[in-house]
Amino acid sequence: MSFTDLTISSLEAVTAALPGGGERRVGQADMARSVATAIESDGHLVVQAGTGTGKSLAYLVPAVLSDRPTIIATATKALQDQLAGKDLPFLAEQLDVSFTFAMLKGRSNYLCLQRLDELEADGRLDLDLESDEDDKTSGSVDSETLVKLRTFAAETDVGDRAELEWVSDRVWRQVSVGRDECPGAGRCPQGDACLAEKARRKANSADILVVNLHLYALAIMVDTILPEHDVVIIDEAHQLEDIVAEAAGRQISPARVQSAARNAQSVLVERNAPEAAEAAAVALHVALEGHIGDRLTDGPDEVLGRALDDVRGATERLLNALRAVPDDAPADTRTKAIRARQVATSLVDDIDAVRWPTETEVMWVDGPSSNPGLRSTPISIAKLLSENLWDKRAGVLTSATLPTNATSQLGLPESAITLDVGSPFDYSTNTLLFCPTHLPDPRSSDFRAAQHDEIELLIAAAGGGTLALFTSFSAMREAVDRLETRLPWPILMQGDKAKNALLQEFVENDETSLFATMSFWQGIDAPGRTCRLVIIDRLPFPRPNDPVLQARRDRVGKAAFRLIDLPRAATLLAQGAGRLIRTSTDQGVVAVLDPRLATARTYRWDLINALPPMTRTKERDEATSLLQRLRDQP
Repeated sequence: MSFTDLTISSLEAVTAALPGGGERRVGQADMARSVATAIESDGHLVVQAGTGTGKSLAYLVPAVLSDRPTIIATATKALQDQLAGKDLPFLAEQLDVSFTFAMLKGRSNYLCLQRLDELEADGRLDLDLESDEDDKTSGSVDSETLVKLRTFAAETDVGDRAELEWVSDRVWRQVSVGRDECPGAGRCPQGDACLAEKARRKANSADILVVNLHLYALAIMVDTILPEHDVVIIDEAHQLEDIVAEAAGRQISPARVQSAARNAQSVLVERNAPEAAEAAAVALHVALEGHIGDRLTDGPDEVLGRALDDVRGATERLLNALRAVPDDAPADTRTKAIRARQVATSLVDDIDAVRWPTETEVMWVDGPSSNPGLRSTPISIAKLLSENLWDKRAGVLTSATLPTNATSQLGLPESAITLDVGSPFDYSTNTLLFCPTHLPDPRSSDFRAAQHDEIELLIAAAGGGTLALFTSFSAMREAVDRLETRLPWPILMQGDKAKNALLQEFVENDETSLFATMSFWQGIDAPGRTCRLVIIDRLPFPRPNDPVLQARRDRVGKAAFRLIDLPRAATLLAQGAGRLIRTSTDQGVVAVLDPRLATARTYRWDLINALPPMTRTKERDEATSLLQRLRDQP
């Protein structure tokens, strides 16, 4: 039996064993067959698999059967938990093959036993200068927190922060270390017991490893971060370009300089070097503050260049002082010194990288006025991915929605196969796409008032049960302010509670509506009648002043809108619309309150064709009638 035939027969057996008896999905089988071929031939495959395809099993079954070391990278924690906590254990029970699997996160996600020892010895939490909190005073850690952390350390398997919902970000930053801080197990007093190393050892021996896409992006730059593997499967691949660009970038801020000074100060007796670094951080802040929001097309100007040079010189002084820490110093002191040297060395490296930028990079300043940051990233990551990823291993990329130019954007070889397996859901029967062409142009001054009236009418017809997605925080807040007193049903707003808490409350009450921005456009699941209406406030074109996209537009010239802006808008629009239908029985309306979807002659079909094949209407009565029927269903 060929590997492809084995994959399909095994997939059929696995889906038949699903609770309730799985149904045969043509798209799922087509995808599994193509994944098997790509793995067997060391090829590359790009698959668009709509909601309901069952894409996880379609790539997991051939990956497991291949007996080749495989890493699966995904952008959301929910999918990672599903893969490692549900799908892979299920396959271990159902497939007649023996395999191991693990999940690995970035080092800062694991409790650092050495930092915990230092914390207990000091009896306090060090000030976290990277925080944006107003309260910058350090304070003692209460004994209860210390006891709970120590108890957790004694009982946990790998020390994952996800096991500690009660720990604040501020506390966690003091008992964890990033990759640039860790001295390594061989130079750390707690190296033998290190929880992050324990997780890594388990990951190194696993046949199938599940990781976060941010961690995989770092591994593309640094080979040693993840174990060797023959195959990579990237789920939610529509986010790959942005995440890799972020990982390949550099960032320098006053707070980062101050953090380097604080790390050194915890070790050094003399204060001259740390104080000089603190002063350089203040000067850098002054130099950056006037550039917030600016793209630096010619790199740092004279003032900013001098500030960067001063920071580099001050950081070198820190390094020289830290190198002088004697070898016979206490073990904890030596560990702190190593950690401080690594933080300072990383800062120097990044300053050197941004000081004289190349034409392949884009540089800009962003962040709050309290801590502006100089940032730099490659304009294109295609060559980076081609050389560091696709030339080395087989690859499968998949998502419910992918931009039409994904292959070229991501540097895939010309031999890469593209496939769209659609969705098994009956969108034309169960979903109505409503675009009110009577609304003003979104750029006009009276648009928002008219939009609020439209939202009110639609939610009233639906009786709540609405996920309203906005392209900006200001639009979301204004809509909530205008509508929460005009509607009798509760409205939740992003930012009022944690994301998971908001989603849970939304799902549990089918009269509740949730108003949210970009982080809710993708990766959330609210099946059933709890979400019978999805409202999208306007077409999600990217900001014209986004510095990275500006640089990409400059590079392609007159074709920028069609090559840069339109694919992004189409993908995000499809992601937002995809929040409505999550199961085969879901029904509802997607209302895009931007008349350009129906009237823009040059690009409307690019957007419409990116959406599922929904029945379309411009008539409000048709949309409200369907919503009223859904509202009144038991």
